[in-house]
Amino acid sequence: MIAAVIRWSARNVFLIGLATIFVTLAGIYAVSRVPLDAIPDLSDVQVIVYTEYSGQAPQVVEDQVTYPLTTAMLSVPKSRVVRGFSFFGVSFVYVIFEDGTDLYWARSRVLEYLSSAARRLPAGVAPSLGPDATGVGWVYQYVVRGAQKSLAELRTIQDWYVRYGIAKAEGVAEVASVGGFVKQYSVVIDPRRLQALGIPLARIREALRTSNMDVGGRTVELAEAEFAVRGRGYIKNLSDLEQIVVKSERGVPVLLKDVARIELAPDERRGITEMNGEGEVVSGIALQRFGENALSVIRNVKNRLAEIAPSLPQGVTIESVYDRSDLIYRAIDTLRRTLVEESAIVALVCFVFLLHVRSALVAIITLPLGISIAYLCMYALGLSSNIMSLGGIAIAIGAMVDAAIVMIENAHKRLERAAPDKTRTEVIIEAAVQVGPALFFSLLIITVSFLPIFTLEAQEGRLFKPLAYTKTFAMAAAAFLSVTLVPALMAVFVRGRIMPEHRNPVNRFLIWAYRPVILLVLRFKWMTIVIALAVLAASLWPAAKLGTEFMPNLNEGTLFYMPTTLPGLSVTKAAELVQTQDKIIKAFPEVASVWGKAGRAATATDPAPTEMFETVINLKPESDWRPGMTVDKLIAEMDKALQFPGVSNAWTMPIKARIDMLSTGIRTPVGVKVLGTDLAEMEKLARQIEAVIRTVPGTTSAYAERVIGGYYLNVDPDRAQLARYGLMVGDLQNLDRDGARRRAGDHDGRRARAL
Repeated sequence: MIAAVIRWSARNVFLIGLATIFVTLAGIYAVSRVPLDAIPDLSDVQVIVYTEYSGQAPQVVEDQVTYPLTTAMLSVPKSRVVRGFSFFGVSFVYVIFEDGTDLYWARSRVLEYLSSAARRLPAGVAPSLGPDATGVGWVYQYVVRGAQKSLAELRTIQDWYVRYGIAKAEGVAEVASVGGFVKQYSVVIDPRRLQALGIPLARIREALRTSNMDVGGRTVELAEAEFAVRGRGYIKNLSDLEQIVVKSERGVPVLLKDVARIELAPDERRGITEMNGEGEVVSGIALQRFGENALSVIRNVKNRLAEIAPSLPQGVTIESVYDRSDLIYRAIDTLRRTLVEESAIVALVCFVFLLHVRSALVAIITLPLGISIAYLCMYALGLSSNIMSLGGIAIAIGAMVDAAIVMIENAHKRLERAAPDKTRTEVIIEAAVQVGPALFFSLLIITVSFLPIFTLEAQEGRLFKPLAYTKTFAMAAAAFLSVTLVPALMAVFVRGRIMPEHRNPVNRFLIWAYRPVILLVLRFKWMTIVIALAVLAASLWPAAKLGTEFMPNLNEGTLFYMPTTLPGLSVTKAAELVQTQDKIIKAFPEVASVWGKAGRAATATDPAPTEMFETVINLKPESDWRPGMTVDKLIAEMDKALQFPGVSNAWTMPIKARIDMLSTGIRTPVGVKVLGTDLAEMEKLARQIEAVIRTVPGTTSAYAERVIGGYYLNVDPDRAQLARYGLMVGDLQNLDRDGARRRAGDHDGRRARAL
């Protein structure tokens, strides 16, 4: 059958050429449409349940929100791991699903179980799902800057203009804000005035609630027109707040301004950002939707930013602080350049050994066509073009032209010895038929050699399957072309004067050098085998000493500095510390820009506490670095310069950090988990482990998370005294809650109604 295919292909050159043109055009289309990314998305399918429980301590959030939700999510079908995190006023529950689970099916099942679990939560607590983004979806980060604008004004611009503008970009799951100040109305009560006037604090709360609403009535017909009745009562400014009546006695009103100071003040902050050591900035983070093309998403975000830039207030600009497209372009350009160089070397080798330009064209034409077929398969299966998938093609290139070279060499031999009465086409067909079937099946054997990789699961499967796919596609394409296109090209190009092998100077030299070697090893067969076994045995010792790594370190061109300090750090001190660190980092000549974040952004994908810092360090091109400087040396110098008491340094790169945190819940590549029921004892053991790990060779820093190290101002009720005054514990706790709050309502736009 294979022989018949070869004969038909060699005799129908026109049809084979026409099919080749169509495949080439389809391949060009596929190359332009295949998504580009730096590395395969190694993140698991995850669904985040995000719950706010305002003003509550982490232990309360853990007991009343995180624990009920975590136990409920354990029953979700196909869920593999459930992780819960409790912070001040907020809960995160991460549900990690089995490999291959459809994300939107997983989200729907989590919603089903969430509806029943929500009944076990405190009144007014409403859990919600996080965005449909991947664990490495932070593809673009930016800052909003304006020389004449305050941080509060810039945050307003980010929240109400820039954020909504970017959210419309195709492929964006969410745009998160962080940094700056959210302006709010603040009512600061004077307790002495309340006491003097006999006004309870609950009356103030009720007055605020009932003085900030709109109501609707029915319709009224007047003068042949219909009018809708509405009562307008939303507060629009500070003056409206000041005029709220909290008590009236004998026609004399007591206004809110008489018992409180009313002002615009910032909301409580759980995250800040800083730029280049110059001070705080307002930032935004664009999250890529699951399954989208990262490069297209970044391009869409940039286009939207360019559209809204002219409408921004004068002097306000948007600057990029992290753009993954730079890494994608660098990685893909490197692989593409390598593929071009490989192809050129293969073509040169073919010409040198054949010394016949037209014969070498057979192998040269086959190579890009095989790659085009591989891209067609990638496009059909939705695979992205990244360093792993292109690496599979790079591995296959050398073997893809084997069949063409062997067929051409055999044709040259047959033409040298052919009888004068035989036509050139008949000789070429006979030569191809002689070796074609064997070559076809040998290429198929190479094709199936990577099939075991398809059995890999989880992260290793997501990492190596693209390589196995493209290598298999390329080799299968080479096998197919070896019995279709190659015979047709040989019939077209193998003609004219062909130099015999014994007259080729390269072949003559190699044969001259190889002949004594082969004669020597055949004469001393047993000695050769013994030497080979000795070399094999000697290699076992160094092989045992080699380290192992899941994947080689990818130089992303951007460093990620993740220091951690002790819990209980205030936002103000965190901002001061981040600015100091950024100023030190920016002083290094290899650094282009530094963007630091302390705490978390307003997104369910960022469960960072205030004591956790994340600093993105964008590096200049290596040509601008100091002589002899490397990434490892630069990290070592920075680490030495950033030694602060109580701060533990960790260095990685942005994508790698997100993958590590998603897969293990730990911020660094290597970590130790301590499991148990006694938090105090677990923390004690963790600190002992920290001390031991610091002594391990190769450890740059070690830090044990302090799970119970926060600071609290406890108000413990004296139940006897409460009973004496006829008060309930709830009355005291209401006073604690309302007295410690400053917020009365958000200020900007529609949110001014939320008093």
